[in-house]
Amino acid sequence: MRLPFRVEPPQIIEKRGKGYFEPARPAHFTGPPRAYLKMFLLARKDYLSVFRKNDYRSRNSQMRGLGRQLIVVNVPEHVKYVLATRNDNFERKSPAMRRALEYLLGDGLFISDGETWKCRRPLVSDIVHKNRLPDFAHHMEEATLEMVRRWSQFPPGATVDALAEMGGLTAEIIARTVFGDKIGPNDASEIVEGFSSFQGLVDNISLAYVAGFDNGIPLLKTPRLRRAIARVRDVIDRVASNHLEGKTEDGSMLALLVRRQQKNPELGLDLRALRNEAATIFMAGQETTAATLTWAWYLLANAPWAEQALHAEIERVCGNAPPTLADVPRLEYCRAVIEETLRLYPPVPLLGRQARDADRIGNIDVIPSALITISPWLLHRNPDLWNKPNHFVPERFLGGWRPLPYSYIPFASGPRICAGLQFGLTESILCLAILAQRFKVRLAAGTTVRPASRLTLRPLGGLPVTIELR
Repeated sequence: MRLPFRVEPPQIIEKRGKGYFEPARPAHFTGPPRAYLKMFLLARKDYLSVFRKNDYRSRNSQMRGLGRQLIVVNVPEHVKYVLATRNDNFERKSPAMRRALEYLLGDGLFISDGETWKCRRPLVSDIVHKNRLPDFAHHMEEATLEMVRRWSQFPPGATVDALAEMGGLTAEIIARTVFGDKIGPNDASEIVEGFSSFQGLVDNISLAYVAGFDNGIPLLKTPRLRRAIARVRDVIDRVASNHLEGKTEDGSMLALLVRRQQKNPELGLDLRALRNEAATIFMAGQETTAATLTWAWYLLANAPWAEQALHAEIERVCGNAPPTLADVPRLEYCRAVIEETLRLYPPVPLLGRQARDADRIGNIDVIPSALITISPWLLHRNPDLWNKPNHFVPERFLGGWRPLPYSYIPFASGPRICAGLQFGLTESILCLAILAQRFKVRLAAGTTVRPASRLTLRPLGGLPVTIELR
């Protein structure tokens, strides 16, 4: 018997034809205007399922049905107002996000605010600054070439999960850059599988918060959740301890943090704080780049004209030599593929902010503690801002064209823009180019792709693929 409150996920729309591809997206929500329970149950599974057709247009909307004022902002000038102009009032991340990540990241930069954030943000920003890329890029190149050698040994037709493969690769890269340590495939798998399990066990939205509790309620630490957290934290804590005990190479991000603390004791970066910041850099850098690369393989596998243009550029720029950091500025089409991937599948598709004080966004009066949601998923597919918003068109990012300010925010924007933006973008381009030079990635037969927004945006159940030598 089907329970009356059971909800089915929406149909997935995916279209392709000669010279075009519309990648997987959920159909628009069409329930009645006040179908709050159905929307809440859908949002717990996948927040992208609750958006109606009009939500994608340049408009702001609000809902007051469950005790909390919920506002969705989808107008670039108002996005700027929330993320930049009035960042002081909308600085605080949503309680659902903070509750979901506090067990993993503690008071790390991603979920901290106030004085903690103000103290640590300049420090972390300097450490992952684009000027330091030459210090870290060789780790990206070496780890990806190791994957080339491993992929070259796969038997013809072997099926692997692209999400797990990219997760292992980015975990290895971030381990070497953050900790100066090689973690190996077993520990990489622990982090990837542990975080996947963790995402599946936390809610997208807190009913207690929506109902009026200002900070929601702490997550119930079930045995399964404890195991998922332990799988991730045990690896990070172990490599962090090795580094702090002098057992790893110098020159890592964590080494820079330690030296800054030694020079400036007032920063208050004790062992716990150092580990929290290391965990934050690790998880932010590993998960988001892995998701981006996974979606890029999916898009290229369905767009042979784009894949052909990518291969031609790599051959023209690099010849038979493996791509390096020095080649990245000339890999313009490769960059365009990554930027278009980030448009269609932003790694963090929902940015939640909690209002400290009363305010006004456009024509909406904001009350204290209201939840403001800015969705890169909606902004990036807004037909008022983008031509063919649901199509995969890397060419839109070529020729020096840039989108309207605050209409393209895959790394957020304003003072809380991702500190590792250039690191992650360069890593994505470099890893894609090195692997695409040698391989074609094809979806396994019978694969159905469904985007799923939990903490990050992933293909539900991973992405089964086969690897073909070029």
